[in-house]
Amino acid sequence: MQDGARSQEQALAETPTFPYAAGIMPGKECKVLELRDRNAIGAAISELEARLGPRLATGRSFREQHGHTTTWLENQIPDAVAFAESTEEVQEIVRICARHRVPVIPFGTGTSLEGHVNAPLGGISVDVSRMDKVLSLRPEDMDVTVQPGITREALNTELRATGLFFPVDPGANASIGGMAATRASGTTAVRYGTMRDRVLSLEAVLPSGEVMRSASRARKSSAGYDLTRLMIGAEGTLGIITELTLRLAPQPEAVTGAIASFTDIEAACLTAQEVIQLALPVARMEFLDEAAVSYVNRSHGVGLPETPLLLLEFHGSPGSIDEQTEVFAELARDNGAVNVAWSADADERRRLWKARHDFYLAALGLFPGRVGFSTDVCVPVSHLAACVTASRAKLDELGLIGTNVGHVGDGNFHTLVFVDPQDAGNRDRAEAYVGWLNDLAIAHDGTCTGEHGIGQGKMKYLEKELGAGALEMMRAVKQGVDPLNIMNPGKIFSL
Repeated sequence: MQDGARSQEQALAETPTFPYAAGIMPGKECKVLELRDRNAIGAAISELEARLGPRLATGRSFREQHGHTTTWLENQIPDAVAFAESTEEVQEIVRICARHRVPVIPFGTGTSLEGHVNAPLGGISVDVSRMDKVLSLRPEDMDVTVQPGITREALNTELRATGLFFPVDPGANASIGGMAATRASGTTAVRYGTMRDRVLSLEAVLPSGEVMRSASRARKSSAGYDLTRLMIGAEGTLGIITELTLRLAPQPEAVTGAIASFTDIEAACLTAQEVIQLALPVARMEFLDEAAVSYVNRSHGVGLPETPLLLLEFHGSPGSIDEQTEVFAELARDNGAVNVAWSADADERRRLWKARHDFYLAALGLFPGRVGFSTDVCVPVSHLAACVTASRAKLDELGLIGTNVGHVGDGNFHTLVFVDPQDAGNRDRAEAYVGWLNDLAIAHDGTCTGEHGIGQGKMKYLEKELGAGALEMMRAVKQGVDPLNIMNPGKIFSL
């Protein structure tokens, strides 16, 4: 055992109740729900400990970290954490848990935002972070096969000398397996697509302990059900991903960053809409409202005008980039931009994007004692201006401190609400706002989650968005693949 050895009986007898972990809303307590048969968990832990030795952790802090969620949801801890190092070990862990009907919760880096790694029914967290190898790199085919625990930054470091890179960038240095499980996207999706566009095939351990390979490396196929995309976005409810084959992109010959400041939100969003309608091949196009720009200036000293901002990046040849930036500048000025500038200087560009990527934690640092409610809606681009403007007005109406940022080339935007956890009224208004915003997106033929996933936090909006028929089909798939309901139960929908 790790982190304070003690008897198995003591570990199982402890009531797992504790305040929220750092960065999570305090003022509440969380309790792991009791399974019907605690003896089953004890038996599973005994078998796993015999197999994994010190790589089975039952210490309190390990379990808290693996139930940790980076949002406002309560922290529900597993009974133990199993550190797997191979597909075969994942198989053994799953088979042991299936035999005892003990829940299994896949874990990569823990950066998900909707409670995906929580253990509402207890069980075993299967940490695949040590499965972090590049298994096969084929530059001639522009693809690579990796284990799920490798992070996107580590992968791109490995690829640096090949002239290729993996372009999906959700901001956090997430694991590739976790990114696939939550169908992640991020700042570059407007040009390079999301995880569903970049995963050619995958291997997964199913709830039975069997290994499934979803497809070949062919760039297209009509062979049967699309099992690759069934697993991408399944949030660990159908199996644990143990290998992925990814499509890579060529590193751009040249990169230029651009900014445009506007007098109001509508003008910025309309410019983003026109960029997409003209098929201008931007690599990134991010929106920050005036509050977000103010936070970035205070935290990173970037000195931007404190008005609504578009932050862009162009990839291509020097000549094509010059043409793209000129077209964008003309569009922005036609829509009343008060400041348009661009630069190919790598240091300046990195400084701006670091400020954008660090925005969440930097903004929280400006409001000591508060925590963040992070939203994640996505609407058709033509509805973007109306929805972002309405979201800003609703914040003001409810007297909430918050700000809007987003990957506006996809119609995806996030409202970050800063909440005083000691103020029940403030918490209630924030939760009401999040519900209102999800309903707003759905009413505009959008989605309650563009990239974070459903997890626990958005379960109640899924039927409203997709309808009862879609939910019943999802349940049928889940019950067919996982009849014991051991694989990440309590996520996406209830059975």
